[in-house]
Amino acid sequence: MIEVFIRPASIFIRQLNNMTILSILHFPDPRLRQQTKPVTVFDDELKTFKDDMLDTMYAAPGIGLAAIQVNKLKSMMVIDISETKNDPRCFVNPALLEHDGLIKTDEGCLSVPAIYEPVNRYERIKVKAQDECGEWFELEADGLLSVCIQHEMDHLKGKLFVDYLTEMKRKRIRKKMERLRRETM
Repeated sequence: MIEVFIRPASIFIRQLNNMTILSILHFPDPRLRQQTKPVTVFDDELKTFKDDMLDTMYAAPGIGLAAIQVNKLKSMMVIDISETKNDPRCFVNPALLEHDGLIKTDEGCLSVPAIYEPVNRYERIKVKAQDECGEWFELEADGLLSVCIQHEMDHLKGKLFVDYLTEMKRKRIRKKMERLRRETM
C-alpha cells in the first residue's frame, strides 16, 4: 500500500488495495485547456488506464472524468451516474451525432471542486464512441447521463463548465481556486 498526500494541481499516483488514483488537474491549470488527440491503439495499457480513471473518479468522488483531467491527451472519458457505482461506461473518441431540447442544471466538476453553477445543455443526445477495446457503439441519452456526456466531451476540447458562466463568475471562481491551491501548498 502506497499513499501520498494530495495537493491540488500536483502530479501524484496513490496506490491503495490495487487501486491507482491519479492526480486531477484543477482550474485554472492551463493543461485543462489542451485539446485531446484521438486514441488509435486499443491495448492492455489503455484498459489499465480506463480502470485507473474509474478508480480516480470513484475516489474523488465523481460521476465523470475525462483523460485530460488527469493530464493525458487522449480522447477518452469514463462515466458512472448510478447511485450504487456499478455501471461504469467508457467512451473513446466520442462524437455527438444528434441533440434535442434544452435543460438547465447545476453542474460541478472534479477540476473545479466545491463549485456548482447552472449551465444549459441539450436534454437528449445521441453519441457515437468506441469502448476500451475499440468497438464502436451508439448511445441515446437524456437527463443526467446526457449532461454528463456533454460535460466530459467539452473537456476533450479544452472547455470547462465555467466557460458557460459570466466573466465575473469565472474570475470569482478562479480567485477562489488559486486561494485554495496556495492554502494547500
